[in-house]
Amino acid sequence: MRLVALVLVPLLGALVTSGPWTARQRVSWLLGVAGLHLGLVASLWPRPAGPALAGWLAVDPLGLVVLTLVTVLFFLLSAYAVGYLRVENPRGGRLFVSCLLAFLAAASLVAVSHQLGLLWVGLEATTLAVAPLIFHRHDRRSLEAVWKYLVISSVGIALALLGTFFLATAQVGAVATGRLLVLDDLVALGPALNPAWLKAAFVFLLVGFGTKMGLAPMHTWKPDTYGEAPPLVGGLMAGALTSCAFLGLARIVQVTAAAGLAEFVRPLLIGFGLLSLLVAAVFMVAQNDIKRLLAYSSVEHMGLLVLGLGVGGVGAYGTVLHLINNGLAKGLLFLAVGNVVLATGSSRAPGIHGFLKSRAVTGGLLVVGLFAVTGSPPFGLFLSEFTILSGAVRGGHPWVAAAVLILLAIIFIGMANVILEVAYGEPDPALPKARESGWLIGSPLVLAAGVLLLGLYIPAGLHDVLARAATSLGGGAP
Repeated sequence: MRLVALVLVPLLGALVTSGPWTARQRVSWLLGVAGLHLGLVASLWPRPAGPALAGWLAVDPLGLVVLTLVTVLFFLLSAYAVGYLRVENPRGGRLFVSCLLAFLAAASLVAVSHQLGLLWVGLEATTLAVAPLIFHRHDRRSLEAVWKYLVISSVGIALALLGTFFLATAQVGAVATGRLLVLDDLVALGPALNPAWLKAAFVFLLVGFGTKMGLAPMHTWKPDTYGEAPPLVGGLMAGALTSCAFLGLARIVQVTAAAGLAEFVRPLLIGFGLLSLLVAAVFMVAQNDIKRLLAYSSVEHMGLLVLGLGVGGVGAYGTVLHLINNGLAKGLLFLAVGNVVLATGSSRAPGIHGFLKSRAVTGGLLVVGLFAVTGSPPFGLFLSEFTILSGAVRGGHPWVAAAVLILLAIIFIGMANVILEVAYGEPDPALPKARESGWLIGSPLVLAAGVLLLGLYIPAGLHDVLARAATSLGGGAP
């Protein structure tokens, strides 16, 4: 029942908050539902729930990692929303809170779905839940960003649906079909699946879910969408939505690994990973809008995730760890940038200076976020990126590791050039020193502490879950 409750609780919360409540009451519902959802997920760590609905819903190590990341990030973003909604009025309070909770329900469905058709439904629902939140400024650019997001995401999800059909066809041709499209049965039947249909399914699902992740060259919706959406919505998309899309891709990788198709799958994953890093590096060097800069940073980290899957071995462990670190770091930076936008009304770096003097905590969070998201020690992304690069070298791909290091250096220069310009220098006289709201700095401070902790120490329980998740992806722990 806990697995069903993970979906129903936020869904009911979304329905309740659509009623005639005051803004304060809606925010209270948002925090209450987010806290209850966090508690339900926390209960799965010491006492995992058994499968539900004939095995359609289940929690394995990989799904638990994604589910935990989603609920932690959502809770902290909800706390930030308390202070944010006191200053901003994005797209109607009622719709804003209801759509956030609908997204949590859909993302939870993705994380616990072991029936891949149901997982596809959950991913489509995340698209529909987030779309209204992007239309923030009610102008032509916002409308264009919404339509670009919907059109490109719909194409991607349609290709993923075709891939799901091909996967079902590959299973029907097996000697013992089992439950259709249920992950456990697909993995058990791996060698008996039709290889031609399975390869076609992987290609379509890679492109389909890769579009939702924002892999290059299917990334073109990201800069406009992240640039126009409220920063806390951008953080939710970059940290949680892309993680759900990655889980969809990881599921088909699990099936292909069980079917012995690693040699077919890995070159494609490495190719998309390197292309995403290259595109991010090229565009970040010339970018001066902070939110759009974070969009290309998301393209970079999605590339690193599929690259880790492609090199295999300990790279798979690095990928699962990187999934957590990226979600925390993106949440940190988007919320810090949100404070910049609230103070200045803009996310364009030219003309914004001196946040370390005028808003010391926000300025400090920007600098910490810069070093965290670019994989600098001692933050968690350094450890996960190092593990992925180690997997590339051990797997016989030293040239891949060398190319990644060069691209990461270029990306660091591009990000530092923009963020340090905002943090340092003399502040604008129109931006006097001001007391910063605890609601607006508390959540990014917690996220900064989390990504720092994961760079210094990985708890034994988390390491065990990460190791088992990596094994299911055809890799292993360091």
